[in-house]
Amino acid sequence: MDAEHVVVITTTDSEAAARELAAGVVAGRLGACAQIIPITSVYRWEGVVRTEPEWRLEIKTVAGRADALIEYLAAMHGYDVPEIVVVQVAGGSAAYLSWVSEETS
Repeated sequence: MDAEHVVVITTTDSEAAARELAAGVVAGRLGACAQIIPITSVYRWEGVVRTEPEWRLEIKTVAGRADALIEYLAAMHGYDVPEIVVVQVAGGSAAYLSWVSEETS
């Protein structure tokens, strides 16, 4: 079990916003890699069920950087209530996880 690495997930309303967040995260060494994936979200907001295109960011980082990453995303995000969740990595390629650690130090 790998308790050191996490994936932080957020969504945005545009590819441009996702790219901007991803670039800031990687430049600031808050994450080693941020993948941007187009998705469709169905959610309730202000009493109305909505279906909207969004862009999901999956950010690979170390657990020790998660709080700073969450603060950065919350400060830079365009949503009033952004999705920001942290998922613990159970395991994976030792070489890849080592690279994540190196890139976030």
